[in-house]
Amino acid sequence: MPIVSPHPEPTLVDGRQSERALLVRRGVQRLFGHLRHAVLPELGLASGRRADLISLSEKGEIWIVEIKSSIEDLKADNKWPDYRLHCDRLFFATHPGVPLDIFPEECGMILSDGYGAEIMRPAPEHKLAPATRKALTLRFARASASRLLVAEQIAYQQGPETQTQET
Repeated sequence: MPIVSPHPEPTLVDGRQSERALLVRRGVQRLFGHLRHAVLPELGLASGRRADLISLSEKGEIWIVEIKSSIEDLKADNKWPDYRLHCDRLFFATHPGVPLDIFPEECGMILSDGYGAEIMRPAPEHKLAPATRKALTLRFARASASRLLVAEQIAYQQGPETQTQET
């Protein structure tokens, strides 16, 4: 399965994400776009964990969003504190069908309906060490460039009708 697709369906869908989780992800991505953050879904971290969403602000701040689509999803997750080692701010994101009061107070909270999202509780700042920030920023940049290259290669293989004209 390709890492990304030039088509409108969601990228990096490997069957682990529920339809509801993908809607939450889409709303958060739209919010972060308005905040002028660059966003990547499903980025592998040095610890072996995978961030549901990771963003890089214009100032170089790194945020991770852990998406939870149900109460059971949150209860089954005991790895979320590990993400704090890889970001300046850690958020949970969910949809209106999940009660917000079940999420840990020490993390930010984002509510998403798939069309947009709102930060319900800001995340406390935990500044990354400079070496960790550099390594993670490079990981983010390399993954972004690799995914773009794959998308372009797929577009080239599909022929000129899928490519955009430069003016």
